[in-house]
Amino acid sequence: MPTSSDQLLFLFLFVSLLSISSFANGTQLILVNNCNDSVWPGILGGAGHPTPVDGGFHLTSGKEAVLNVPERWSGRIWGRQGCCFDTNGKGSCDTGDCAGLLHCRGMGGKPPATVVEMTLGTFKSALHYYDVSLVDGFNLPVSMMPVGGGVGCGVAACEANLNVCCPSMFEVKRGGKVVGCKSACTALKSAKYCCTGEYSTPKSCKPTLFSHLFKAICPHAYSFAYDDPTSLRTCRASRYVITFCPPTR
Repeated sequence: MPTSSDQLLFLFLFVSLLSISSFANGTQLILVNNCNDSVWPGILGGAGHPTPVDGGFHLTSGKEAVLNVPERWSGRIWGRQGCCFDTNGKGSCDTGDCAGLLHCRGMGGKPPATVVEMTLGTFKSALHYYDVSLVDGFNLPVSMMPVGGGVGCGVAACEANLNVCCPSMFEVKRGGKVVGCKSACTALKSAKYCCTGEYSTPKSCKPTLFSHLFKAICPHAYSFAYDDPTSLRTCRASRYVITFCPPTR
């Protein structure tokens, strides 16, 4: 007769196999809120890709949530802060707001917002690409990394609070407190800073004084549109952890 320890081991292995099989053809994203206050993650699937959980939900401080996305999923995730919604899911957020809705349902977040971008494989390659972008500005620290590591894998992150050193012309304030830092593109609306028009190629769009400032503080995040070499991560893993307000390494 099997002992209780044998039964527990069998149950553990059975549950593990079920867990592995549940996303064997996809990827598991574990969202962790390490901030002192609630975060309302916003989610947007890329063109032709589904948007999980209707595009948004409430994640209290110290909690985590698991999203299973299909194979070759592409999209973006950002954290909204200072949100208040009624029972119908209507309201507003201080940063990252998506038309005043709890469930973003196909809409992106209003800048400034720190954005995690990912393409988890394509029909031509099984490799995963991911980054943390400050192109839409900054509202809170965030990181993305594979669970258990992997060959060639790395951390994409902006772990510092850029709000404390944001240039005054880029600040977004609520109640006298800086809650977000606009990107140079959003604040100045210039082709030079937005990498548009005559500046729409990697050769013509170069880092600026402001992108250098962001890069110096967050070296593992995109500071402008063509900041690929030091910001884009390549990996192949079945699970990733996306942490809002990650501990500083």
